[in-house]
Amino acid sequence: MELPAHVPVLLREVLEALRPERGGVLVDATLGLGGHAEALLDASESVRLVGIDRDPEALALARSRLARFGDRFVAVEGRHEELALHLDRLDLPQVDGVLADLGVSSMQLDRAERGFSFMKDGPLDMRMGRTGPTAADLVAELPGEELARVFRDYGEEPRAKAVARAVVSARGTAPIRTTGELRALVAKAVGGRREEGRDPATRVFQALRIATNRELVELERFLDDAIARLSLGARVAVLSYHSLEDRIVKDVFRDRAAGCTCPPSFPVCVCSRRRVLALVTKKPIRPSDEEVLENRRSRSARLRVAERIAPGPPRSG
Repeated sequence: MELPAHVPVLLREVLEALRPERGGVLVDATLGLGGHAEALLDASESVRLVGIDRDPEALALARSRLARFGDRFVAVEGRHEELALHLDRLDLPQVDGVLADLGVSSMQLDRAERGFSFMKDGPLDMRMGRTGPTAADLVAELPGEELARVFRDYGEEPRAKAVARAVVSARGTAPIRTTGELRALVAKAVGGRREEGRDPATRVFQALRIATNRELVELERFLDDAIARLSLGARVAVLSYHSLEDRIVKDVFRDRAAGCTCPPSFPVCVCSRRRVLALVTKKPIRPSDEEVLENRRSRSARLRVAERIAPGPPRSG
């Protein structure tokens, strides 16, 4: 099986964060084509790795890439939001590190038939897995107000209402089935203006991808499960690519790194909150200028890392 070109984002920084030289069981919760996983397994023969991905095509390619590691690598088809379920099935109550790379893989972007990118015309699909409604289904079925909310909340599109009106008007005449059709429609609705070199359809496509794959809906659940499954001293590292994801990761990490919130005047703690995380990165790690030149898709990446420092539930209540 021919492996497509794949450049893992912030690879050196991910290795430094997860410290594979310590050995143990690591989880790559968004395996993709297996670039980060391969480097982690290469770093130490005492590392075992569970790789999770919902995309069966990516999973098959990753299996091929990582076959040389034998039983040190276990592949799981599924969503990273169901981390606890996958680990229970593998009888892994605790692990020694968790990685999540929340971006779309190069393979998904580059293949027109997957419908993620407007750079190549293809069916308006955008699903990372094999099930559920496509982006074309959402464009065809969501009410205008809900479309505007998706474009505004998930894409931070300032002209969300205008784009939603254009979509509703166009679909009344004929279905919007391809990425090229949607791109042209958005460009017409917003006047075709490019901002900072960005195509006017960028935000709308991001929003539809997030909505199609429910990327933000269960992100906090995944982070809670990842933190809960970490052994003491283990770390969770998350790569995000837009401000919505990064804000959720930042807020969850900071919340779990906070201890008692009772007012100083209270003689004893009544909130029962325990500090279970330490922030390894106070601010997100960004790619160097050199990495961005070599891999333009890394330019928006942000890496946040936290370490488990106490047992017990991630938070009270």
